Amino acid sequence: MSDVALPALADVPANSVRAEAAPARRRRPLAYLQAAPMALVFLVFLAIPLLLTLMVSFWEYNEYEIIPAFTLQNYRDVFEGCGNLADPCTTARTYLSTLKFCALTLAFTLLIGFPVAYFLAFHVRSRTVQMGLFLLCTIPFWTSNVIRMISWVPLLGRNGLVNDTLQGMGVIGSPIEGLLYSDFSVTLAFVHLYTVFMIVPIFNSMARIDRSLIEAAYDAGATGWQTLWSVIVPLCKPGIAIGTIFVLTLVMGDFVTVGVMGGQQIASVGKVIQVQMSYLQFPAAAANAVVLLAAVLMMILGLTRVIDLRREL
Repeated sequence: MSDVALPALADVPANSVRAEAAPARRRRPLAYLQAAPMALVFLVFLAIPLLLTLMVSFWEYNEYEIIPAFTLQNYRDVFEGCGNLADPCTTARTYLSTLKFCALTLAFTLLIGFPVAYFLAFHVRSRTVQMGLFLLCTIPFWTSNVIRMISWVPLLGRNGLVNDTLQGMGVIGSPIEGLLYSDFSVTLAFVHLYTVFMIVPIFNSMARIDRSLIEAAYDAGATGWQTLWSVIVPLCKPGIAIGTIFVLTLVMGDFVTVGVMGGQQIASVGKVIQVQMSYLQFPAAAANAVVLLAAVLMMILGLTRVIDLRREL
């Protein structure tokens, strides 16, 4: 009796597994169909342009034409003279200048963005007020970047509002020359433009924090700073990492801000590519773009090694 019943019981799980797998197999083509439009957009507007840029970076060119012939000279020109560590090459100096702006912008956007996100997440209870304050943060995006940058010129110029005010108050005797067309003005414009890209992901991470964890920390005797450092900051790491990726990628490729606020006197990687394209040196610009993409991807890879975004999100 038991010998007959055992095979029957053993067949039940197998049949149920097959019955559950059948709908999953039928849903799989539907899932591919749903993902097809976004995959097509990704292919047309990202994958194909990147492949074309990579291909053109290996072409020859002269003053008059682009020659579709394979060469590595464009990459040799990018890294020419970079073997001497005592005297960095032009590319190394350009990347160091750009990385300096990245570090400064990251520091200031994080210092501003984290408190703003904390205030919105933990001190503003009304969802309507939160959305209103977010809308207020996005108002500058209703105008172009160039207009927003030019608005700083009357403030920071030699005879601008800041210098006139400080001179009128007797704080300074002569205008401060370094306020405009300097590293300070470029960094200020970057912080002005990209702080919101740090606020939003940090706020999203804070909004998902279970408030009972904070209450438990207070019940355990933790102070406000201890709760912030030991509970809130670790749980906000994904938001900080995403905001860092946004700011890094935007600053590394930016050439308009550096050109306008730097008075066309400050070098950056994006500016080098823009100048080469203006002189129709497309293969050289493509080679620099590929190197820039590789550098940004390595930085993003380093961030993902520090913080596992897939596990954290």
